[in-house]
Amino acid sequence: MKIVLAALNAKYIHTSLALRCLKAYSGREFDIEIAEYTIKDPAMHITADLYRRKPDVVGFSCYIWNIEETITVIDMLRKVLPDVRIVLGGPEVSYDTEYWMERLDAVDFIVMGEGEETFHHLLTEIRGEGKFHYVFGAAYRKTLPDGTREIRINPPRPKADLTKMPSPHRFPEDRPHLKNRIVYFETSRGCPFSCQFCLSSIETGVRYYDLEQTKADLLYLIESGARLIKFVDRTFNIRRDYALELFRFLIDNHNGCVFQFEITADIMRPEVLEFLAEHAPPGIFRFEIGVQSTNDPTNEAVMRRQNFAKLSRTVTTIRDSGKIAQHLDLIAGLPHEDYGTFRKTFNDVFALRPEELQLGFLKMLRGTGLRRDAAKYGYVFMDRAPYEILSNDVLSFGDIVRIKRVEDVLEKYWNAHRMDRTLLYLAFRVFESPFDFFQQFGDYWEERGWQRIGHQLEDLFTRLWSFLEECGPPALEPDLALGLMKYDYFLNHKYKPRAVWWEFQMDKREHAAWLRRLAERPEDVSPSFAAAGPDEKLLQKHAVIERLPFDLAAWLENGEFSRNVETLLVVCYGLGDAGTSAHMLRIQPGRENHAKGG
Repeated sequence: MKIVLAALNAKYIHTSLALRCLKAYSGREFDIEIAEYTIKDPAMHITADLYRRKPDVVGFSCYIWNIEETITVIDMLRKVLPDVRIVLGGPEVSYDTEYWMERLDAVDFIVMGEGEETFHHLLTEIRGEGKFHYVFGAAYRKTLPDGTREIRINPPRPKADLTKMPSPHRFPEDRPHLKNRIVYFETSRGCPFSCQFCLSSIETGVRYYDLEQTKADLLYLIESGARLIKFVDRTFNIRRDYALELFRFLIDNHNGCVFQFEITADIMRPEVLEFLAEHAPPGIFRFEIGVQSTNDPTNEAVMRRQNFAKLSRTVTTIRDSGKIAQHLDLIAGLPHEDYGTFRKTFNDVFALRPEELQLGFLKMLRGTGLRRDAAKYGYVFMDRAPYEILSNDVLSFGDIVRIKRVEDVLEKYWNAHRMDRTLLYLAFRVFESPFDFFQQFGDYWEERGWQRIGHQLEDLFTRLWSFLEECGPPALEPDLALGLMKYDYFLNHKYKPRAVWWEFQMDKREHAAWLRRLAERPEDVSPSFAAAGPDEKLLQKHAVIERLPFDLAAWLENGEFSRNVETLLVVCYGLGDAGTSAHMLRIQPGRENHAKGG
């Protein structure tokens, strides 16, 4: 009996941990292949590939992001392989299971919840006597004496002992691809919290894998070339000693691999933060922190305990250490969170200046308490996955559409880090608040139809400048904004840009004179600039210069805006042993002898 486990991942670089867990558990007894595709792959191509494999059983891993595309494949597969047994599993079909069995006639079985033991038992019965009523945790179709088929849903299966689970990370066929794909890794299952919008709240308690086996698997992946490992534990730091032990292990053995964790920031212990600040190499850890809302009535309604003051201290401490990148999450559309309170939530969190701020929209997931109580809050939401909300009793569809414009420009500008210095100035010094900047710019972007066309790096700068010229508030200092945009633009390049998006004002004679002075007196700029040993020819090839009508160094250092001193901005690309480096020469009328390097 040949079994194929299939998943339609969101992107090619993703991998399905679920399929590997199933194969690890049952692969010693059954002939199992893993087949991974993406939701962008044509259904015909996926079906043809599965047909070519000649399976007796096909299992699909189902989530909100792939369920509809998976259904299309299932319907085609049933037509071309009428005798194949089709099994579904995953969070999307583990709840409202009867609905899925009724909707999808082509499906023979559904595995509900944790799948390893249930799927193994199901395969045993498919191969054997077909006593499916013994398979706890499964739904199936029972053929009655009159030929009709009846849906049967068995009782749930007790939770597995994770310390006895075989490793899903040791398949030889995965090893050549580890360096090019994301490895998903779990050290525990379950969540201690009860957030009513999240499926993790359904399972009470937290269970852990064997710690030594976890370390051995991580070391195997690192030594096999894995470059990015994402831990899927819902709250990695719920046990201080456990988290600290793994942090220490990864620091000692990382070999350049990057590790991403979901943490709960307001319970992060000071001693853990101190340890990371002192010992973590920069860049190997990334923390994902779900804030969701800072509105107390909202958090109370969804049974979410959160101390935002403690969370802020943790995020600030981590940010100031410069060791760990942080990704903070917000959810628009939670109960009691209207447009005004969401604006405050956004501003509260943006003030922490996380490297990434993800603005998501509430999805009414099957099995969650919030979906069960949808009528209580007047929720209107999509009938099909991803079940995103359209409105509720305090947030109109129009409000949601406007907030989506905020999300669009937030992703393009802040999360992409195209012009961090410019955005910090605009968000905190020019517009009433960060939310107002992103909202007004998002509205402007939408009005011009830019969401329907592509963009290059230059387009992002010219469109922002167009917005500022047309809609900039009185607090805007155009010279400062333009200067910061030029600075950010130059630093976005690894190689000397061929052109700039603004009109270059410096004439050839002045340009040549500055290059000559920089070559003759590099020590006026900075020691690092002088150490590169620049001459005019090298500068012509590897550097750009721009004169700014204000003191850029003073602004970057302490936020002081002064026109008493001008700046010659010098950005070098691959000069000496450096990559891209920026230097500033302070220029005063009649005295051009003040320098600042960066």
